[in-house]
Amino acid sequence: QVLDVLTKEVVTYEIDGMGKSTAAPADGDLAEQVEAMHAELIEAVAAADDALMEKFFEEGSLSDDELKAGLGAALLSGELIPLFATSGTTNVGVSRMMDFASKFGTAPTDRGPVAAKKTDDSEIEVAIDDSNPVLLIFKTISDRHVGNLSFFKIFSGNLSTGSDLKNTTLKGSERVGQMFVLNGKESTAVEKLNAGDLGALVKLKQTHTCDTLCGSKADAVLPPIDFPKPNIHEALRSKSQGDEDKIAQGMSALHEEDPTFIYKVDGELHQTVMSGMGELHLRVICDKLKERYNVEIELYEPKVPYRETIKANGESKYRHKKQSGGSGQFAEVWMRVSPQERDSGLEFTESLTGMNVDRVFVTSVEKGVNTIAAEGVIAGYRVVDLKVDFYDGKMHPVDSKDVAFQIAGRGAFREAVQAAKPGLLEPIYSIEVKIPDDFTGAVTGDLSSRRGRLQGMDAVGGFQVVKAHLPQKELYRYSTTLRSLTEGRGIHTEEFSHYEEMPKDMEQKVIAAAQKEKEEA
Repeated sequence: QVLDVLTKEVVTYEIDGMGKSTAAPADGDLAEQVEAMHAELIEAVAAADDALMEKFFEEGSLSDDELKAGLGAALLSGELIPLFATSGTTNVGVSRMMDFASKFGTAPTDRGPVAAKKTDDSEIEVAIDDSNPVLLIFKTISDRHVGNLSFFKIFSGNLSTGSDLKNTTLKGSERVGQMFVLNGKESTAVEKLNAGDLGALVKLKQTHTCDTLCGSKADAVLPPIDFPKPNIHEALRSKSQGDEDKIAQGMSALHEEDPTFIYKVDGELHQTVMSGMGELHLRVICDKLKERYNVEIELYEPKVPYRETIKANGESKYRHKKQSGGSGQFAEVWMRVSPQERDSGLEFTESLTGMNVDRVFVTSVEKGVNTIAAEGVIAGYRVVDLKVDFYDGKMHPVDSKDVAFQIAGRGAFREAVQAAKPGLLEPIYSIEVKIPDDFTGAVTGDLSSRRGRLQGMDAVGGFQVVKAHLPQKELYRYSTTLRSLTEGRGIHTEEFSHYEEMPKDMEQKVIAAAQKEKEEA
């Protein structure tokens, strides 16, 4: 059943998928609910038209004819965004949505010019006229028979097969080959489309979703689609060896089809991470990988990019000496380390005096320091926020060489850090959680249990927007928990904020786990 707010009816559908339905006036509790929502609809429509708004203030309502007449203006102004309950697989609500679009939808000529930019980044407006075509690729899908299908909307001009277009987003060029209009799975080849039309092009070489294509005399870059950011992340590995190339190929194609799905290879932590809009979204991606590319993957919790740092000054005098017949290796490095401000990275300096060490070896020591800093000292994570000073040392006239001072630099850095009260930093994320008022207590309590720190709350209509800082470790599958806590009505966004010191007990667990993993490797 679907409750139609416009007609105040309850629409009941057959379950055979044929789309047949019966409509009856809403009664009982539904009548009260639909009346309240219908009143909100009237107010939204009136807000888009001064004459209707004046009558609404005078009489408190609009007639059915006035409501329907004002819907088009409300849709065009953006004051009203209709929401339809539909199911394509069971054919529920589809015909009513299409009827609404045909009756109240606006024509392309009704809208004004679209704001865009030229390739030199200056502002421009794209109006509907007969000049060179300007179109936006809004979706890409992969078809096993014809290759990539690029769906587009023409914002200006007309498009014909055989036309040459330039990609103003990526500074490339394309030639229009076959062009189709689609109706479900059926495609019809066409020779020409006009402004406002939707179509699909095949086998574009350099064009992707959100790119703008223009005729030779047009110069416009349309604003890209603002896709929501992923809020769930999983590491993945293949169930079979040797599938890595097929996985990479499949991931790239699926991202092209669905920009809300993102994957990246994390070289630092040696893992591939896929991100999406929820557990179901990622399960669908896994199913598509299996169906299209015949590869199976398993998901697991991603590693967290902790950082190592120091809390005090430290010093080391490290000697590297190796003799195995013939020319040997000798280098001695004296080094100090001191803590610096957060996000300052690693600063390498030298304050050598005299001729104890030839200055040519400063670069060798720095290479050794950078290598061990990237590998980590206590838990295998990058060392940050410290200053390193190579202040003295010793060398041998024959046995001192680049590799010897690199090794000595590594050893001196390791010992100096170990003497400087080393510890771990964990990544902290800023999150915003939008929830109905009724679930505020449950959500804030859950955030506190995850070591979250509330930063504030804003009331938006009947919703609360909770702002908090949360360790990345505690964000794993948070979207699933939030859905459970709020009966599917809560959403959240997340963004990296900063690094800060870990609690000592958790730090020790991470260090112990890293040492165990190293021993088992």
